[in-house]
Amino acid sequence: MFRNWQTTLATASAAKADAKKMSPTLRTDIYSSVDQAKPWLIGGGPGTGGGRQAGDGVSFQPILTTIQKHFPDMKLGLESVGNAEAEVAVIVAGVTNMVLEMSKWDGMAGGMTMRTWVDTLSEAHGRIPATPDARGNRKDQVGRGITRGINQLTDVSLMTREFAARIQIISLLKSVNTKVHGAGSEEARQGEALWSSKFI
Repeated sequence: MFRNWQTTLATASAAKADAKKMSPTLRTDIYSSVDQAKPWLIGGGPGTGGGRQAGDGVSFQPILTTIQKHFPDMKLGLESVGNAEAEVAVIVAGVTNMVLEMSKWDGMAGGMTMRTWVDTLSEAHGRIPATPDARGNRKDQVGRGITRGINQLTDVSLMTREFAARIQIISLLKSVNTKVHGAGSEEARQGEALWSSKFI
């Protein structure tokens, strides 16, 4: 009997030791991706990173490479390359997933990081000129991409189980659609309904 108990303890200890830990580079990679994403979302122009922008078919790659260190399956299909909305959706979802992954290990830090990310998205979208360019209205395309990335491509199962941190993160994610599309918009209402259901 004692031997069985000892074996059980040893197995439990080994399982704990083997339990997945937060990647040591996750936090750094999140902030690096956030820093790269902001000028990429805003697009070309003085002081915004030149011509590198969402939808150019190339400049998303460094951000995606960082995301793939943690989520190797996060990919952008060939048909989506050069499509601003699709590129934005994948990058936004990837960074959001990294933040949610961090929240699983440290709820409070995840909440604070999500606030930084949501503020970055909102500020970047606000700085995109509303005038259409040769490819159409970039502001609308990026806005739709942000919404799609947050609402459809984000993996909610990664989110922390800590109640307070979970509420904070969900509230922040709900606010994205309002900040990007305006209060009372269809997107804001859909986002509110979608993220409110995640409280359960």
